Amino acid sequence: MPKILAVDDEPDALELLKVNLRTAGYDVTTAADGDEALKKARAIVPDLIILDVMLPEVDGLEVCKILRRDKQVSAIPIIMLTAKAAEIDRVLGLELGADDYVTKPYSPRELVLRVKRLLRPEPATTKGDEISWKELRLDIPRHQATVKGKTIDLTATEFKLLTVLVQRRGRVQSRDQLLQDVWEYDSVIDTRTVDTHMRRLREKLGLAAKYLDTVRGVGYRFVEG
Repeated sequence: MPKILAVDDEPDALELLKVNLRTAGYDVTTAADGDEALKKARAIVPDLIILDVMLPEVDGLEVCKILRRDKQVSAIPIIMLTAKAAEIDRVLGLELGADDYVTKPYSPRELVLRVKRLLRPEPATTKGDEISWKELRLDIPRHQATVKGKTIDLTATEFKLLTVLVQRRGRVQSRDQLLQDVWEYDSVIDTRTVDTHMRRLREKLGLAAKYLDTVRGVGYRFVEG
């Protein structure tokens, strides 16, 4: 049973989260502030973290930042909960390493769908599921990317985004298409989600970032040159 750490300082909101996630079949641990969230994340190493931005002690953005710097828990998918009007929090959360966000007030069904997407097992792979392009190598079964033999620390969403682009190298992928294929959104939402993840990918890939091309007004492609 997948383990989820749900973090919110509002008791009613936290209880609603716990009930809906347990009904969906998840083992849920809760935390009410940033310090408690960090301690429990390191203690239980959950499969996913749902993290409210507005927290006492240490806020959700800082918690996200700290978790992404800690190798023990850096790969855990994070869904941020943000106030509907707080666009800056959504952008900052993505820049700091969050995989997704849900705005308050939210539909419990939508949140559970987002959780399922991030926790869905990858389809069966074969030993041939490795992609190499010059200094970049993707080991799909292991979710591992290397540049010149050095492992690049990518989140699950970053790895999926890079894999989609490499598999379709040379072809332009619109932001809307990437939102559907990587995040599995059925409708168009804030496309900054894609832009922010691409910016993080480029920062992490270093020399290999030159293969990620921006097609102004359209989207992105992995160039073969």
